[in-house]
Order: sequence, then C-alpha cells, then structure tokens
Amino acid sequence: MAITAQDVNKLRQMTGAGMMDCKKALTEAEGDFDKAIDLLRKKGQKVSASRADREVTEGSVFVRTNADNTEGILIALNCETDFVGKNEEFQNLGNAILDVAFEKQPADIDALRKEKLGDLTVEEKITELVGKIGEKIEISEYVKVQGEAVVPYIHAGSKLGVLVSLKGVNGADVQEAGKDVGMQIAAMNPVAVDKEGVDSSTIEKELEIGKEQALAEGKPANIVDKIAEGKLQKFFKDNTLLNQQFVKDNSVTVAKYLDGISKGLTVAEFKRVSIG
Repeated sequence: MAITAQDVNKLRQMTGAGMMDCKKALTEAEGDFDKAIDLLRKKGQKVSASRADREVTEGSVFVRTNADNTEGILIALNCETDFVGKNEEFQNLGNAILDVAFEKQPADIDALRKEKLGDLTVEEKITELVGKIGEKIEISEYVKVQGEAVVPYIHAGSKLGVLVSLKGVNGADVQEAGKDVGMQIAAMNPVAVDKEGVDSSTIEKELEIGKEQALAEGKPANIVDKIAEGKLQKFFKDNTLLNQQFVKDNSVTVAKYLDGISKGLTVAEFKRVSIG
C-alpha cells in the first residue's frame, strides 16, 4: 500500500523517530502503525508512544519580561523525572519555546505548539526530544501578564514561577518590591488580588462552611449568618494577596507594604504556576 507523508508524520509525532526510519517501518509494516512501532523498537529506536499515559510531575518553569518590563510570559515544561528536568537539552528547549512565545505571541498552548521553532513546529521539537531521551514531555502552562510594571519571580529549583503586574508605579523603582510580592505569592498561594477578585462560588462555599461550623459548635441559629460572615472576612484576610500579612514583616499587610514603597502602588494582577 502507498505510504503518505501524513502517515509518516503521524508516526514520527507518535514515536519521535526520524522521518526515514518512520517511512521504512510503515512500508515494512504495510501501513499498520502498531507493527511499525514494534519494528522501530526492535531496531533500538527510543519511542514516545509508550509514554503517552505517564505522569509528568517534574520539569521547569521558564519566565521572561520584555525590555521595559511591561509584559511577562511564563511557560511550564513538564517531564517525568527531575533528572531530565535538569538536562541541558530540556532546559534549552524550554528557553527556545519561550523565545517563540515572545516573538509570535500565540493565543494559547495549542497555538504555541503549532508555531515554528526552526524547521519544525514546537510540538515536533518536543516529540523529537521525547524520542531522544525516552520521557514524556509537554507544555502544561502558558500565561501572559501585562501592566505598568511586570516583575518575575522564580522559586528555588525553578519548579514554581510568578508574574506580578503592579499599578500606581509613578516612575518608582519597583523591581525589588515586585520580587518581594512574588515571593509572597509563591509562599502563600493567594486565591485573588483582593476580595473583589474572589469568585462567587468560592464565597458561597465559604459562607456555607462557616454556617455548618457555627451550627456544629452549638451557636444559636439567629446568629449563624453573622458568624459565617465573620469567618468569610477571615478567609479574605488569609487568602487574598493585598490583605495577607506580609511574609517579610508580619506587622503590615501586603497592601500597606506596597503603599509604603510608593504612595498608591498596588497589584493589578498576578499569575502563579507550579510543577508537581
């Protein structure tokens, strides 16, 4: 039977093997993909098909801002083992994908995978490395942040990354403050910038939990709603960034810390991405 270029490319993406090897294997297997994969394995090819269902809980985050620090992009490239995550080729691929993301500004992960990286697409480059090292690799996150000042923060080990967008900058040098806030976000994992950013379903859930706790404690029914509201306010204090106690100085909130750096300085947005 005739082996088409599409068949060859499909097998290549499934296995990471070379184009000619895929064509020969498909020809010998008379177009049967399972047999072709077995033939590649028998010839010593490292193939990715057997890794498709593996967990990818290791890897690295890669983050960068533009020259005037008004835009930041962060990607997470995942793999199976920490050993591969620290591999030079893996790290080089992550940085190369980040370069493409900055240059092409794709809309989402799917669009990023289809962008060209040299002669191949990003997805094909990933498949190529999978075939070489024998581990599943995938892009799990791709986020963009814009603002008056965007500051990146990478936690030790490159397993967690943060992008912070600050507003009310007014010409102040806010890089150090941005990194402090990035560290806060990494450590405390807030759910939103302020209580206005908490979605209604979370608020309803917290109120319901508060009511159930009050009733379980034997509180009178007529004050249960008030108690639940008090617990919700405590939730906002503990879980929204600007209301949290600042990790480097518990005497102030994050909001007061930033206002002390420059009057009116605050957080417009943040993104937090972790691996594992």
